[in-house]
Amino acid sequence: MADLKRRRRPHLVSTPVRKKGVVTIPQEIREQLDLQEGDQLVVAVEDGRIVLTPASVIPDDQAWFWGAGWQEKEQEVDEAIAEGDRGEVFQDGDAFLQSLADEGGLDLEEIKRRADV
Repeated sequence: MADLKRRRRPHLVSTPVRKKGVVTIPQEIREQLDLQEGDQLVVAVEDGRIVLTPASVIPDDQAWFWGAGWQEKEQEVDEAIAEGDRGEVFQDGDAFLQSLADEGGLDLEEIKRRADV
């Protein structure tokens, strides 16, 4: 007779409700959703079921700030400041905008016209 192996099959996972309504989300599911201690969950009832949805505590219109590229630049600035580098100082807003325009190869007057500055 063939050796029968126990196989894990996709199945529903159950977990008990403990005192004060505490429920443990199985590790496999926490890993799959990258849930960490302290993460927020939205709790809802849908069709007689409790639905837990990971909540974004960062508003969608600010998510860009937390992207890898932006955070790398933030780290560079933090390191420069820690080393005493305060960057370039401009006398006024026009000088600052001119510097940005020059860096980007743009015409400052056209930028002002389009921005209605």
